Amino acid sequence: MIQTGIFTGYFPYALEETARRVRSHGFNTVQLDLSFKDMDLDTGAIDSAKCRKIRDTFRAHDLPICAVSGYTNIIHPDPAIRRANLERLETIIRHAWECGSPYVITETGTYNPDSDWAPHPGNFTESGYAELRDVIGELVTLCEEHGATLLLEPYVSNVIDSVEKTARLFADVPGPGLALLMDPTNYFNGANIGDMDGVLNRIFDVLGERIRISHAKDVKPSYGDTSEKHADIDASEGHTFRGIGDIELPAPGLGMLNYDLYLKLLYRRYPNIPIIIEHLEEPDVARAKTFLDGKLTSVGA
Repeated sequence: MIQTGIFTGYFPYALEETARRVRSHGFNTVQLDLSFKDMDLDTGAIDSAKCRKIRDTFRAHDLPICAVSGYTNIIHPDPAIRRANLERLETIIRHAWECGSPYVITETGTYNPDSDWAPHPGNFTESGYAELRDVIGELVTLCEEHGATLLLEPYVSNVIDSVEKTARLFADVPGPGLALLMDPTNYFNGANIGDMDGVLNRIFDVLGERIRISHAKDVKPSYGDTSEKHADIDASEGHTFRGIGDIELPAPGLGMLNYDLYLKLLYRRYPNIPIIIEHLEEPDVARAKTFLDGKLTSVGA
């Protein structure tokens, strides 16, 4: 059966309190965000002892870590910012196993200097793709040296913005060090959201063999609000983000994603895969989990 989990970053507390609160909701796995109120986890402060303490704390609460968040803009146009972003991601890759999982997840980046999600003309050029491909290739080499796997999470405004470009990247960067974080909502825009089932089937037909971890949020039109949308919560910017342009990305059950089809397609290929809830705030966790558990029960997953 599919395992339900959540990002630790939606619980902005000290390590022990975060684990306790997550477990109190009945989750049995987490995606780890390296951020706790009682720990210095800046890039230079991450070390083996801290990673093992985090891993062991979640294990003690029956919450195995299924993946580690390494989200950052890996092609930021400012060289100094890009280097700092890559240094943190590389540090997480080196410590992935000590954090509890070989899977480290990141987005594919944008040349927009002001946002990790806003589009930029450079995102849709051959030169932009080639530069991103080369950066990914170097990260995958590092992953293979450390027995880790980089999971990519494409997004419609980033360099890897479609099923086709995702497949192309996997062909161009072969090897066991690269795989996919499955989040179908990231492939929708105003032009294709009316073909919900067609898009879902195509994602799994083309990319299904690459999936390692899955996410649960939702998608709907933004009805004229084309701004970059964020929730006002105590969390990283990645966890406050709720969409940009003509699409909004709310919590699971608050949009129009065909969850029955999504979960059927996922379960058919990966009957024990973790699915991680996101795009919500702590008071909404119980509702979102009840929704997801209900959908999993209804499709027999």
